[in-house]
Amino acid sequence: MFDFLEDYDLLGAFWTTVQLAVLSAVGSLIWGTLLAAMRVGPVPLMRGFGTAYVNTVRNIPLTVIILFASLGLNQTLGVTLGADDFETINFRLAVLGLILYTSAFVCEALRSGINTVPVGQAEAARALGLSFNQVLGLVVLPQAFRSSVGPLANVLIALIKNTTVAAAIGVAEAALLMKEMIENEAQLLLISAVIAFGFVVLTLPTGLFLGWVGKKVAVKR
Repeated sequence: MFDFLEDYDLLGAFWTTVQLAVLSAVGSLIWGTLLAAMRVGPVPLMRGFGTAYVNTVRNIPLTVIILFASLGLNQTLGVTLGADDFETINFRLAVLGLILYTSAFVCEALRSGINTVPVGQAEAARALGLSFNQVLGLVVLPQAFRSSVGPLANVLIALIKNTTVAAAIGVAEAALLMKEMIENEAQLLLISAVIAFGFVVLTLPTGLFLGWVGKKVAVKR
């Protein structure tokens, strides 16, 4: 019943999905943290930029962002991100699009964690002479990350599933392979079940592990 799978690189497609998710998660965490810092920072211009970015990007479909990365940045402006071949260019553009989109949700998850930190701790740190960056990096963010593990886990799981949108620009991940298999094989339900099972294998352990981590590192109030 599963003999037809031997003709397709199923593991390779899911490995591409994992690479997309990991690289995008790292980039989103970095950019999302910077956005969160902007949104709670003392500089009005940076607060305005962070707010505008998050509110704008969260209301744009991911497909539009991914297509803009390919059609707008690459084909119109000639952006290649240091790659030479078509597949690598589209892979890197897909990672960029996923980072730009997901970082908005990372920012809000972190901002919710920042709001759980008692104001008195930041005031005490400022009274000791610490700068805003020191207060944020040494006092606020460490506690915010611990409080945000659960929401960040949800963002990561959503990111893993959102990697399927990269198929729109030809990235050879699981969704693109599924489309090819459905076109070539008369096994719609079986193919859908196999791909769905693959994503469950990726997301379920991730959610359970991060849920356990969240309980372990939760700040006791």
